[in-house]
Amino acid sequence: MEKKRGRPAGSRIRQQLIEILYICKKAYGYELYKHFINIYPKATMRVVYYHLKKGVAMDEFEVEEIKKEEGDYSWGSHAEKIYYKLGNQARPKGDQKVEEYFSKSRK
Repeated sequence: MEKKRGRPAGSRIRQQLIEILYICKKAYGYELYKHFINIYPKATMRVVYYHLKKGVAMDEFEVEEIKKEEGDYSWGSHAEKIYYKLGNQARPKGDQKVEEYFSKSRK
């Protein structure tokens, strides 16, 4: 049996993002990052955004909409928010940590 080379296609972080989106149904990148760091061990914002982009390429996530919102941000007067939802290749398994986190936050 020949050993496969390279990185495996799956990712623990991407699977955890799938679990969060399974409950949220739709969220923008920074919102997903905030939920992620409250549920799982520390991860950088950069790695979360990387896995969102990679997940879109692998059809695990879909970009539902892109909104430009006006406001008083430290970098300027508007922000572009990319909203994600689950794609056709997403396989949520039902993570107890995610369910507990959202049940507490909805009370």
